[in-house]
Amino acid sequence: MPTALVIGARNLGFGIIERLLADGWSIVGAARSTQTIERVQAAGATGIEADVTDRASVLAALQQTAELHGRVDLTVNAASPYGRGEGPFGGGAMAEATEPGFDNWTVTPMRGAFAFLSASSRFLSEQGGEATIVQVTGGSSRRGMPNRGLWAAGAFGVRAMTQAAALELRERRIHVALLIVDALIDHRGTDAADSADPASLADAVAYLASQSPRAMTHELQVTPALDQWLP
Repeated sequence: MPTALVIGARNLGFGIIERLLADGWSIVGAARSTQTIERVQAAGATGIEADVTDRASVLAALQQTAELHGRVDLTVNAASPYGRGEGPFGGGAMAEATEPGFDNWTVTPMRGAFAFLSASSRFLSEQGGEATIVQVTGGSSRRGMPNRGLWAAGAFGVRAMTQAAALELRERRIHVALLIVDALIDHRGTDAADSADPASLADAVAYLASQSPRAMTHELQVTPALDQWLP
């Protein structure tokens, strides 16, 4: 039975957990809040506390997962470690952007991706054998947008680190993939085709985790049919 560690188990992460549980995986879901951890456990997975922006915390979560299930076959970072501070969404226009906004929208998501990718790369390399690492990001990793330059800068950094990890780990048969969700994620349970639902995004993660070393997808972009798509 394969084992996954999903960090950021509240929204998209919870949808991934549900999908993998249905496929027969053993799952450890990591979050910061007690409420989310309890929800993960109620779904049938193991819930633990972890901070994706802290490399030592991520490494401890990986070690705990391996202790519980023998090894780790998949790690997923579905956390969104930004938007917690004050100020405009995305950081605002460059003329009005602030240093706290830069820290919030640019530095924090890159710190989270660094902690996740660095800890996962180290742990899975030492563990040995095939495994998959999936880092989730948004459409801002593809382009800058007015009033969201700080957000795009952070997302560009996440993409660059994920690409580097993918190149570093390919020969070890560790598959590193960036899932770009270029869409608004619908947590209301509707079937509107102008937004992405967590279940469909979980399908994308399951697809990436199912690939063999002979056919690795390193970047997968998902955009709903009625949302704007820019090639």
